[in-house]
Amino acid sequence: MATDRAEIFLVERYRRIAHRRGNKKAIGAVSISILTIIWHLLSDPTARFIDRGTGFYDNRLDPEREKRRHTRRLQALGYSVTVEPAN
Repeated sequence: MATDRAEIFLVERYRRIAHRRGNKKAIGAVSISILTIIWHLLSDPTARFIDRGTGFYDNRLDPEREKRRHTRRLQALGYSVTVEPAN
């Protein structure tokens, strides 16, 4: 399949949604995203599409927020958590 090798934002969006919600929901969400992009491109003659790339979501992660979220989740499961930086 061509999408296995493609490195564009919409493929990564599909994979993230399909993992959580399933293939059909992911296809619907990505199709809405494509329609939104097309609408913006057609409605504004100066608009240009710039692909965000597959690393878009990875670059948006806040390490402190992720640390707090995982710590809280482990504590809710009954674990005592001590966080130390890796060497």
